[in-house]
Amino acid sequence: MKRNALVFASLLIAIAAMLATGKYLDRVHRRATAKLVGDVRGIAAPNFELTTLDGQRVRLSDYRGKAVLLNFWATWCSPCKVEMPWFVELQKKYGNDGLVILGVAMDDSDAPKIAQFASEMGVNYPVLLGTDKVSEEYGNVEFLPTSFYINREGKIVGKGTGLLGRSEIEDNVRKALASPVAGMNNAQTSPAGPRRVKAQTTAQ
Repeated sequence: MKRNALVFASLLIAIAAMLATGKYLDRVHRRATAKLVGDVRGIAAPNFELTTLDGQRVRLSDYRGKAVLLNFWATWCSPCKVEMPWFVELQKKYGNDGLVILGVAMDDSDAPKIAQFASEMGVNYPVLLGTDKVSEEYGNVEFLPTSFYINREGKIVGKGTGLLGRSEIEDNVRKALASPVAGMNNAQTSPAGPRRVKAQTTAQ
């Protein structure tokens, strides 16, 4: 009896995830033509302004001089839950070297529910509320998770779609950290914080 109940509960969770995914993909397909498609390495990452879970406004340009891991995710995305603890570890490991991880939540849920989920996952980096506009600017993000690795000059050095291995994610982080900002030395780019704010498995 208990086994049947567990199977039924698992099916309900799977169906809910499929419905959420379908709703998200339908939203994606109705958008305008993507601005960032194909091999995106070497392209300047589109600037954006999004809201944090506590209502602050954040721009990507606030982090110029930092290496940014821009991760599109959702609370209903199972692979996202796998890689989030890795991001927590990477933020701890490379934060002093200039890494900033930005999690862009593509949920329909409200901020308090997303904040509760992020707290339960031990997230130690900013979580931003995603919009259709930012998804469009980053190539109509169709699959979650999708991550962009942006170097200190604001250029994309890598992209990961789906659940990558931890070592591959860390390699991309190191690539993003490796490029200093023109006109600045490592001492200037590594320790400084952002200028105005608080604190399918394929890769291209």
